[in-house]
Amino acid sequence: MQSHDRLSCPLELPTPIGQSLIILEQPTRSWDTVEAQSFFSSPHQDHLLLLMPLSIPTTDKSIKLKRVCVFGARHLEQPQPSITKTLSKTVRLECVVSGVTIYAMSIYWYQERPDHPLKHLLFISEDDTVNLEPGITVGKFEVDKIPETSTSTLTIHNVEKEDSATYYCAFWELHKKLKMFGAGTKLIISDKSSEADISPKPTIFLPSVVEIDLHKAGTHLCVLENFFPDVIKVYWKEKYGERILESQEGDTIKTNDTYMKMSWLTVTGESMDKEHRCIIKHENNKGGVDQEILFPAINKSTSCFKDKYDALRLQFTYTSAYCTYLLLLLKSVVYLAIVTFCLLRRTAVCNNGKSS
Repeated sequence: MQSHDRLSCPLELPTPIGQSLIILEQPTRSWDTVEAQSFFSSPHQDHLLLLMPLSIPTTDKSIKLKRVCVFGARHLEQPQPSITKTLSKTVRLECVVSGVTIYAMSIYWYQERPDHPLKHLLFISEDDTVNLEPGITVGKFEVDKIPETSTSTLTIHNVEKEDSATYYCAFWELHKKLKMFGAGTKLIISDKSSEADISPKPTIFLPSVVEIDLHKAGTHLCVLENFFPDVIKVYWKEKYGERILESQEGDTIKTNDTYMKMSWLTVTGESMDKEHRCIIKHENNKGGVDQEILFPAINKSTSCFKDKYDALRLQFTYTSAYCTYLLLLLKSVVYLAIVTFCLLRRTAVCNNGKSS
């Protein structure tokens, strides 16, 4: 078997005994002539690795073995959940490629407008040639690849209302039998800019003592209010962990010109001794960084009270304050509706009097 140097890869995974992992100089072309011996899932469960012998007979002289390398964990990330722009501006949407060198692959961009099918716009090939779909206006869209950051950027010039859509990046995988997509970036076109603070405003609720005593579990609740636009991502992690935990969330609800959303995490067993983070990803977060709200360990927080009645009293205070807030909000809405009705009725009576 030939000897090859190990290539510095974006992600290192253990090589199985008796097998070699390789990467080709032109992986997209190689699929036509090189058959993989087998596939296997890594211990990480989210990577699919390609196993092939180091010496592969092929008649295509353009295919060359490059170096021994772990070749997997291919992934597309679109770090911008949403972008809001005013008319006639230029917008740039990012797509970060992981697990493979970006210069060795083609990146495709799609547009999905409300009540319209997914539409292919253009793609940039391995040699950086840009190919527009028929019917796409020349100069409207641009796309490039930046190897230093492993990023592809879609630029949209002179945005219009019709450009409001969700945009997806994608690439072909597995012998062009599977196309992998990013999560998408929603582009919102507005005819006016806002100077107000429209980032998510969090209110937290800790588990009740009754819940902890009865169910040996606790629920952390995070209520997010007064944010715009409606695109928001909320997920939970342990304080020192990186794994995203299973959680639940409600629908995003419109309140006047902004939105609100709830997310909650139920903690059981040994996890009740650990602190947890509620992480909020939104376009208008201050400084452009994710908000992180730290929830105390359930067992430690309840032990701070002299008895469970102190905890119940505090819980009741939090709940009462929130219910009072909702009641006042509802009262304001009803009052506004009554005043509006009276003004409209008065205007109608005055108009009838003049006409007579």
